Amino acid sequence: MDSLTMRQTQVQVRVNSFVRSVYNWMAIGLALTGFIAYAVANTPEVRNVIFGSNIVFFGLIIAQLALVFIISSRIYRMQAGTATALFIIYSALNGATLSAIFLAYAQSTITSTFFVCSGTFVACSIYGWTTRRDLTSMGGFLTMGLIGIVIASLVNLFIQSSALSTIVSYIGVLVFVGLTAYDTQDIKKMAMAQPDSIDAGAVRKGAILGALKLYLDFINLFLMLLRIFGGSRDK
Repeated sequence: MDSLTMRQTQVQVRVNSFVRSVYNWMAIGLALTGFIAYAVANTPEVRNVIFGSNIVFFGLIIAQLALVFIISSRIYRMQAGTATALFIIYSALNGATLSAIFLAYAQSTITSTFFVCSGTFVACSIYGWTTRRDLTSMGGFLTMGLIGIVIASLVNLFIQSSALSTIVSYIGVLVFVGLTAYDTQDIKKMAMAQPDSIDAGAVRKGAILGALKLYLDFINLFLMLLRIFGGSRDK
C-alpha cells in the first residue's frame, strides 16, 4: 500500500469514526428524551409538579434554551466530559417537558409519527451526506424561516388560530427537512477537516455539537409532523 492510499484510508477511518460518534450521541439523546417523556407522563406526582406550576414549567424551558446556547457557543472552551454532561442533562429536561405529548396525542399517533419522522430524517440526512451541491447558501434562508416560525408561534399563543398553526407546521416541516440536510453536510465538513493531531477530547466535543444539531432537527421535525397528523387522545 503506497503512502497516498494509506493516507486516504486513515482519513476515511477518522471520518467514519467521527460520524458514527455523532449519530451514536444523537441516538442516546433521543432515547433518553423518549424514556423520560414516557416516565413523566405516567408518573402523576412528577407530572403535576411540572405542569401544575408555570414557574417550574417555564423554568425548565428557560434552562433548556440556556443549555443549547451554552453548548453551541462555548463547547470548545469546556472539558469534553462537561459538554457530554450538559447534552445529557438537556436531553433529560427536554424529555420532561415533551411528556406533554403523551397527554395530548394518542400513543398510536405518536408511534406512527415517529416512524414517519425517522424515515424522513434518514432520507434527508443521506441526501445531505451524498449530494455534491453545496448547501451553505441554504443556511441563511433556513435560519430566516426558523425565526419566522418562532415569531408566528409566539403570536399564535395569543390569537389561538388553528389555521396559522397548520401553516406554521407545514412550513416547519420544510424548514427542518432542509436543516437536516444542511447540518448533515456541515457535519461531513467537520469530519473531513479534522487535523491528524486532534485529541480525543476535541473529537468528543465536535461529536456532541453535531449530535445536538441533528437532535434538534429530529425533535422539531417530529413535533411539526405530530401537529399535522393530529389525533388527540380523546379521538
